[in-house]
Amino acid sequence: MKEKDIQKLIDRAIVARDKTYSPYSHFGVGAALLCEDGTIYEGCNIENASYGLTNCAERTAIFKAVSEGQTKFKALAVVADTEGPCAPCGACRQVISEFEIPRIIMANLRGDYTVVELEGLLPFRFGADNM
Repeated sequence: MKEKDIQKLIDRAIVARDKTYSPYSHFGVGAALLCEDGTIYEGCNIENASYGLTNCAERTAIFKAVSEGQTKFKALAVVADTEGPCAPCGACRQVISEFEIPRIIMANLRGDYTVVELEGLLPFRFGADNM
């Protein structure tokens, strides 16, 4: 990916982070998902008093895209106010794997980021081939 494309996704994830609903953890996360056709879907984390019902930013963006008929993706950016680049949780890694999102951009609000390929994010992943 070109630097300008990476930065565009990070910027969109920052915008999404501003919409977070995180009254319990106060840990806002934003995500931006680039589809094969160029469409970008944003997502933020949405907490619930029953923590198990909380939804992460990455899954929010992915579920929004899938609910609109998108299933082919190029990249996903994740942003939080963290010391280093923010990595997806295990549940999000599994959903990212399900849709075979090839590049994951992990970033923070300070401008730090790293790009990893799916295999680097979730080696030995569980997928349709395992069933």
